[in-house]
Amino acid sequence: MDSNHSATRRVASFEIFYTQFLSQDGEARGDLPAFAKDVEQLRAMYQLMIRTRAFDKKAVALQRTGQLGTYAACLGQEAIGVAIGHALKADDVFIPAYREYAAQFARGVPMRDILLYWGGDERGMNYDSGPSMLDFPLSVPIGTHVPQSIGVGYAFKLRKEPRVVLVSCGDGATSKGDFYEAVSSAKVWNLPIVFLVSNNGWAISLPFNRQTGAETVAQKAFAGGMPGEQVDGNDVIATRFVLERAIERARRGEGPSLVEAVTYRLHDHTTADDARRYRSAEEVEAAWDRCPVKRYKAWLENSGHWSAADEEALQTEATATAEAAAQEFLKIEAQAPESIFDHLYATLPKTLEWQRDEVAARGPIAGAH
Repeated sequence: MDSNHSATRRVASFEIFYTQFLSQDGEARGDLPAFAKDVEQLRAMYQLMIRTRAFDKKAVALQRTGQLGTYAACLGQEAIGVAIGHALKADDVFIPAYREYAAQFARGVPMRDILLYWGGDERGMNYDSGPSMLDFPLSVPIGTHVPQSIGVGYAFKLRKEPRVVLVSCGDGATSKGDFYEAVSSAKVWNLPIVFLVSNNGWAISLPFNRQTGAETVAQKAFAGGMPGEQVDGNDVIATRFVLERAIERARRGEGPSLVEAVTYRLHDHTTADDARRYRSAEEVEAAWDRCPVKRYKAWLENSGHWSAADEEALQTEATATAEAAAQEFLKIEAQAPESIFDHLYATLPKTLEWQRDEVAARGPIAGAH
């Protein structure tokens, strides 16, 4: 500091810590958390990763053949969804963005419903089984869903319920006012919230270093007075460990926190995007070396928890499951056109009744799914 500066003391400082258990090559670093001693859990986490990747591949194929609307792939980010799905308890609430499909599958959302959502069918947001019945649907608008965690967290606090809400978003969303308002409110009211930011390096075509002047997303937590940390988002063990720790801290009444999961989007932003226009083939190739599936599989095999026969059986089963979900989606009869009026009001106003009747009289549009 300049000796002529009038400042007399430091009033704040911070550090960002980064957690990783599995190296890029799938080698363990240090002692692993307790859940990593449960082989069945370890296998289940890998199985979910592969099923999610198979679903992702099928969804992209459906879009490319004109059978699905624009779709946001999660290729390269499967570890984050798996970690969320295993870290949350059944009565916690998950408010997702739009790449955490693995978490939704773990919490009971059928693959068919995710396809319905991207097919423009609102029935794809009506989760009716398992823990997902408590969760929010996907949010495509960037960041607008983050403040909703404040309402959920405040309800838990008022009811004195030992429950936690986890809300996820991408790095681009942290530049939005919605994000900052939520972070600011969360600690003021000491709410049981975990903010999870999947930093995949790109906010559509904008690289991280042009998205923010901050060195990390994690440090944005300190503006709200809460803990912030980074985790290797391609390391499923580390990501689950860090999330579980943050979730249980919130459950004990110790307030909110922010976790930045550092990862990479291996696919285009959505199927309406062509990422070749703004990032190099070399960058993507290097990112494939950090692939979460490749890393975790290598560690499982080296630990004796997975075999070639296991892999062959899982790949076959995952492909069949994704195909079955696609066929179920394609065979579902389209919603009646007038259903767009059904969930706007508890009681439809008179001014809209005649419009609903007119749409119903016209009947379905030919060729609509």
